[in-house]
Amino acid sequence: MAGEQLNVLNALDAAKTQWYHFTAIVIAAKPGSLPPNVSASVNGVALCGTLAGQLFFGWLGDKLGRKKVYGMTLMIMVIAAIASGLSFGDKPKAVMATLCFFRFWLGFGIGGDYPLSATIMSEYANKKTRGAFIAAVFAMQGFGILTGGMVAIIVSAAFKAEYPAPSYQDNALASTVPEADYAWRVILMFGALPAALTYYWRMKMPETARYTALVAKNTKQAAADMSKVLQVELEAEQEKIEKVSQEKGNGFGLFTKEFLKRHGLHLLGTTSTWFLLDIAFYSQNLFQKDIFSAVGWIPPAETMNAMEEVYRIARAQTLIALCSTVPGYWFTVFFIDKIGRFAIQLMGFFFMTVFMFALAIPYTHWTHRDNRIGFVILYSLTFFFSNFGPNATTFVVPAEIFPARLRSTCHGISAAAGKAGAIVGAFGFLYAAQPTDPKKTDAGYPPGIGVRNSLIVLGCVNFLGMLFTLLVPESKGKSLEEMSKENEEEDGNVTEFRANDIRTVPV
Repeated sequence: MAGEQLNVLNALDAAKTQWYHFTAIVIAAKPGSLPPNVSASVNGVALCGTLAGQLFFGWLGDKLGRKKVYGMTLMIMVIAAIASGLSFGDKPKAVMATLCFFRFWLGFGIGGDYPLSATIMSEYANKKTRGAFIAAVFAMQGFGILTGGMVAIIVSAAFKAEYPAPSYQDNALASTVPEADYAWRVILMFGALPAALTYYWRMKMPETARYTALVAKNTKQAAADMSKVLQVELEAEQEKIEKVSQEKGNGFGLFTKEFLKRHGLHLLGTTSTWFLLDIAFYSQNLFQKDIFSAVGWIPPAETMNAMEEVYRIARAQTLIALCSTVPGYWFTVFFIDKIGRFAIQLMGFFFMTVFMFALAIPYTHWTHRDNRIGFVILYSLTFFFSNFGPNATTFVVPAEIFPARLRSTCHGISAAAGKAGAIVGAFGFLYAAQPTDPKKTDAGYPPGIGVRNSLIVLGCVNFLGMLFTLLVPESKGKSLEEMSKENEEEDGNVTEFRANDIRTVPV
């Protein structure tokens, strides 16, 4: 933005951390996660819904405002989560069809939450701790992962004791217990609870001052809203915003040469890194069961009934999350405003590459009984550095570097690129990780390249992530307007912020 910075925006940048910021983190956090042991088709449909939701609601958030759209996404999530558990049909295929339908719409709502949560938190936070607060929103899903795992453990444990595990000679159908139909429904519907609990507070939040002032161009309302939030008196400066709206270079759209010149490489950086990350991240999640079985951490599927399998996989995944995934999220929260987004993302991709190759190259070494613990430790470290790395920073950076009127849209595009990578991982590596011997391949799966070669490919994907990270700018300690170049005119001249223009407000 050329000229003087609006006082309401200066107040947000300089505001001390207060209780309202922590409230916003909990309200904005993406609730829950997909439960374990859901078939690839259901996961794939949900991912497609998420991709569509990220694009649609990202665009809508810039058109209608963050708050209005925020309530829509939440209601879609609550209704679709409950409906998923109530999936109906007179035959198993019919039940799966209705489940896929509702999971698509659940993904659609979750997808909308990505750009809106990140954008809202970035526009509320001050510039010194903004990265930590946006990362904390994303890190809250770690608690959702743990909660989902514990719910799966409790529900499956409640049923599994009544049904002994089948022997190798038993028919595969014998492993399906009658109560399995109730178990997955309970697990799916539980996801509606945390979303529903935040609805009141989401509706109570005011629109962000940056959207109201810079996009809606209503500084009086922005000052009034932020006066309540920050508990200070702020002056409405309508003449400044009118001046800004008349200046050149501040009205370009997404599909313009000006956007391409200013932010084209930035958008390429955020989309490509998120795409590459999610290929690796979702692939790891989806063939966790194959890896756990390959190293002997859980018994072969044919030796367990359905409840026993859910219980053991959920327990293993919860342990991985507790020891590596969740700590990785919070390491990012604590260090992102100290060492920066760029350094954390580059470091994360580097160590993910190293550990993938360390698992893949001597793969036969890790399959021996005495070396299985070492394999699990290295495997856990890939999750740790994913979350203390690009899995968090790819969520943070797009919410900081684009103009306010395009911020939600560009974040949605970046996140959608990530989900495209997740779909590649979900379907490509699901088949690729199957045993190379056709005789050992599960029914319905063609022979794959095996877990070892899949890990090598994922290592190469992570290395590419390192290279594309070089396109992503560092936003540590800078205001959103400075990062988005809203203070730069069309001819490329930058009007520097003068010290006497920036007034700090005691909070």
